[in-house]
Formats: sequence, structure tokens, C-alpha cells
Amino acid sequence: MISRVMNQQYIDLVQRLEEISHLSGVMSTLSWDQEVMMPIGASESRAKQIATLAGIIHERATDPALGDCLATLQEVSKARAWGVTEQCNIHEALRNYEMETRVPKRLVQEIAELSSRGQGIWVAARQDNKFSDFAPVLKRFLSLKIEWAQCVLPNLLPYDANIDLYERGTTMAMLTPIFECLKLELIPLINTIRSYSYQPDTVFLQGKFEKKKQETLARKISRDIGFDFDRGRMDESVHPFCGGSHPTDVRITTRYANSNFIESLYSVIHETGHALYEQGRPYHLGDFPVTESSTMAIHESQSLFWERMVAQSKFFCVHYFDLFYKTFPENLQSVNAEEFYRAINTCKPDFIRVEADEVTYPLHVILRYEIERGLFDGSMAVEDLPEIWNELMQQYLGIKPPTDTLGVLQDSHWGGGAFGYFPSYTLGALYACQFYQALLKEQPDTERNIAIGNFSPIKQWLNEKIHRHGKLYSPQELIQKVTGESLNPDYFIAYLKKKYHEVYQLA
Repeated sequence: MISRVMNQQYIDLVQRLEEISHLSGVMSTLSWDQEVMMPIGASESRAKQIATLAGIIHERATDPALGDCLATLQEVSKARAWGVTEQCNIHEALRNYEMETRVPKRLVQEIAELSSRGQGIWVAARQDNKFSDFAPVLKRFLSLKIEWAQCVLPNLLPYDANIDLYERGTTMAMLTPIFECLKLELIPLINTIRSYSYQPDTVFLQGKFEKKKQETLARKISRDIGFDFDRGRMDESVHPFCGGSHPTDVRITTRYANSNFIESLYSVIHETGHALYEQGRPYHLGDFPVTESSTMAIHESQSLFWERMVAQSKFFCVHYFDLFYKTFPENLQSVNAEEFYRAINTCKPDFIRVEADEVTYPLHVILRYEIERGLFDGSMAVEDLPEIWNELMQQYLGIKPPTDTLGVLQDSHWGGGAFGYFPSYTLGALYACQFYQALLKEQPDTERNIAIGNFSPIKQWLNEKIHRHGKLYSPQELIQKVTGESLNPDYFIAYLKKKYHEVYQLA
């Protein structure tokens, strides 16, 4: 039995967590506005507003009174006196509090200052193709992030602690065997595709595509899939993203290129996948940790589920091809649905990660993972990274970047100190494929539904199996609960082999 005092303590916690959540929601809206609507001249004042608000949020999140409240409630939670929702809120709030308060103020400030300065140095180094200008920032970040790891998660290896920030419970011991398996299977597949005589025609994907028509098409398909425009909106930004302050206020953006409508369309589908997760979160339980989304990889699994498993399928292309043709008749007049499907599923090694196809993309991630692992364990030196990068690109993808701008300097992550982030992208692809196979078993009519544009059963399944659980389960628990087994890369490998043998008509 929970005493009245404990109930009052929990009510106090709820009020504190709600305030932090609401303030964070305001921060998210300010950040969205900065990317989408804010006039350029307001950048300095906005920076001050965000800094002030960040300080207030930090004060609330590290308030000693919050720590006392959590410590008391944690003892009761250990005795299982609370329900699973309350236990999750207490556990997550305590973890966040400890991570905020274990780091010395000096270290917090130095990481924040270097993150701000590092981005500018990275941009300049990338423009000038001079890795040597960025190397000192990278060295200092490694030192700071190792110190940070020893503060917040001293029981883990430093790189594991950085991975854990994005993928709770995931370690190098789990990732390395999975990535080795992917290398073993994907490198030969890529080499076979590259050397094969048949290559799909993709010329018709380039041309002139009116922006207004692209926007109308993107909005229709996003709505068809299930995005609720009464609880969200779609806008333009330099870099596509999904943001917003609450499941009732979800905002997605894209960018339009007059020469390519596929880029904007599939960007919208990708961000819609993120948005459906956000709109599906159990906000009726309150603005608390339990209702938040799971890890970066689970979130990425939802965007890749819709972008790749659904929208890059032949069934989706067959359903929407008439609409594509009516929208851009001059560009697609000599093309059929089958040719369109093959064109958007070509596999070709490229220097740039964000432009990679679904077969080569994992190797871009694995390369970065292996470099980060080497930097943290000391087996690789910062000064050697351009050479190491180029050697791994040649080994994995058969290409060598002509410049560091197209190689080791292409990603912004290291300029902001985001080590351990990259694995989430490929983990998301693995989760998406395994989730999709589970869906096919439970709903055998899924592909027929896609072919007729009936996406509601798919969205409802994802809402029920994944979205509504919020943060109740770890990724490892969630994949087991949804699919009946732990994360298994064999599903992803089998999917790619079957699909690309068909696309390329491999013997």
C-alpha cells in the first residue's frame, strides 16, 4: 500500500516533470521556427532566447528538491508498490537527473562551448577541404567525451557510454557481430550488382518538376499514409526534419528540387514515418517520460518502415504510378510502373552517406562506427583519419573519395561531439525490416492493401505494437515483444538479396 505521503511525493514529481516537458516543448517550437519561419535578422536575439530557456530547463532538471523527491520514490519503486507507468516515470526521471547532475558544470560548459565553436570550424574546414583545421577540435572532443562518459556511466567503456546516450542498452559487444555479418553479406552483393551487365534506366527521374505539383503530391501521400494535418503541419526547410512540441503539434519539413521530385517525395514519406510515431505516442497518460518515444534507432525504424518497406515496394509504385504520371506526364510518358520501381531502387556506391541507397548505406555507417571505436580505444589516431577513411571506403564500397570534403569531413556529427549516433541509422533499418516481417505474418493481406492504397491497417498495427508503448520497453524488450525474437540481421540481409536480385535480374 502506498502511503498518502508517497502519493503526495509522486504528485510533486508529476508537477515538476510536466513543467520541464512544457518548457522543452516551447524550446522545440522555437527551434522549429528558427529553421522554417524566423527572419534571418533575428538569429542573435533567438540565440539569446534559446540560451535563457535552456538555462531555466537545466535549473528545473537539476533542482536538488527534484533529486530528493526521486530518491524517496525510487525506494518505494524497488518494492514494486507503483504501477508500470509510475515506475517508468520514476526510473526515467531519476536517470535523467543523475546524468544531468553527475557532470561538473565546467565540463558541461566546455562541451557546450566546443559544440558551438566546433560546428563553425567544421563548416570552414569542409569548405576549404582541410581536415588539419578540424583535427584539434576532434581531439579535444574525444578527451571531453571520455571524461563525460566516466562521470555519467563509469561502469561502461567510454564509447559504450556514448552509444548508450542514443541507444539505451546497446554496446559494442552487441553491434560488432551484427555489423561484421552485414559486411560479410553486403560487400559481395554490391560487387555483383556493380559488375552486372543490366542496369535500370534512371534518366527519366531527372528533368523539370514544378514545385507546386511536388508539394501537392507530397501532401496527398502523407495524408494517405495517415498523417493528421489537424495535429501537424508540413513546411519547407534547408534540411528535412520532424519536430514539434507535442503529439498534438507535430511538424515535418522537406525541401524541393526542381530537377528531382523523388528526393522531396521520399523525404516527406520518411519524415511522415517519424511523425506518425510522434502522433501515436500515448499522450493521454500525461506529459511524462513514459509517453516519450524510445531510442533513436526505434524512431528511425518507423521512418524507414514507411520509406523503404512500404513506399519503395513494387506494390506502392503500382498503386501511385498513375498519379505520378498525371502529375508529371511529360517526364513519365514513356515509363511504366515496373520501370519506375526499378529506377528508384538502384544500387550504386557513392561517397556521400545521406545520398546512399539502402544496400550501400549500412557500410557508410559501419565505417564510421569502426573509426569511432578506434578513436575511443586508442587504436586510431585523429591525424590518420583521412587515410583510414579512404582505405575503408575502397575496401567496403570500391571507391576512394578524391577530397576530404567528400570523405572524412562530410558529416556534421563530430563537429557537435555526437559520437555513438551513427549506429542508430542502420539499427533502424534492421528493426524496420524485422517489424515488417512480423506485420506480414499477422496481416497476410498487407501487400495487397498497399497495392490498393489501404494503409490504415498498417498504421493501426504500428500504433498498437510500437507507438503506444512510449518508453515502457527498452529496444531489446520491444523487438522481442513485437516479433518474438531478438534483433536478427538475417531478415534485413534476406530482404535485400531477394529484392535486388529481382531489380537487377541477377541469375
